[in-house]
Amino acid sequence: MLWDGLATEAADAAAVAHVLGEARAVAFDLARPLLPAARGLSAVEGLRLLLAALPDASPLPHHVVATAAVPVFVAALARDAQGLPPVPPEPGKSQAADFLRMLRGAPAEAAHVAALEAYLVTVADHGLNASTFTARVVASTRAGVFSSVVAALCALKGPLHGGAPGPVLDMLDAIGSEERIEPWLEQAIAGGERLMGFGHRVYRVRDPRADVLKVVALTLRGGANRIRFAEAVEAGALRVLARLKPGRRLDTNVEFYTALVLEALDLPRELFTPVFAIGRVVGWTAHILEQTRSGRIIRPQSAYVGPLPKAAA
Repeated sequence: MLWDGLATEAADAAAVAHVLGEARAVAFDLARPLLPAARGLSAVEGLRLLLAALPDASPLPHHVVATAAVPVFVAALARDAQGLPPVPPEPGKSQAADFLRMLRGAPAEAAHVAALEAYLVTVADHGLNASTFTARVVASTRAGVFSSVVAALCALKGPLHGGAPGPVLDMLDAIGSEERIEPWLEQAIAGGERLMGFGHRVYRVRDPRADVLKVVALTLRGGANRIRFAEAVEAGALRVLARLKPGRRLDTNVEFYTALVLEALDLPRELFTPVFAIGRVVGWTAHILEQTRSGRIIRPQSAYVGPLPKAAA
């Protein structure tokens, strides 16, 4: 749907699935010889390296290659970091199902695939956020899809953009137990700390994506995960924020339940930002295609406000 009107592949869902499967196989062949070069890098740094290696001469549509490559690269990098061989893709599977299979080395249960698919769709696009705007700026120079996606990933790497879900889990770790919820939160707010997973630059109401992902989290509740505890933290945080910051509307945002869903899927925290990119690359490429169509370079004007040079004698 995001590519509709911008790319011929979007006309038919089956055609999109087929070409994505083809492109995952191409990406896997490219990734294998490059994995040693990524050792010692973080997951997002390794993804940046592999995406930068995508050749502009690729015969497949570049927006398809970029979208297919991200899950292949993330899974291969994660396995290589554990000393495990990469698992080749199965072109007939969906992006979410194939990613989990390539990551784990075995097919994922249906509930996990459905949860990851819901997450990827929810985060696929969100207006002109920092990484998407970066992608459009680079695309406006006609640098190409791959350069634009690499630039977007570099913006996403910043902790103020793509790294927020991890600190949500750090907060849950620090709180530890239900009796500590409100005292810990009150102390954090009194110390000027920001509560991770609450408040948003755009929304002055509850982030609607949080509600979508809360439903997803409920399907995963049980077993070893701590979704019930997180629900208690959310309720406590909203009470404390309403009491201590009565003039501000700080509600649950997408990062809170993103953290719970990804943790319940047994994804390590260092993969949270790269997995976010698996979903967001679809939106990036749609914006890149649209910006390229416009044929106009993004060139904002600025006003100099520094000291004026002294007049020549």
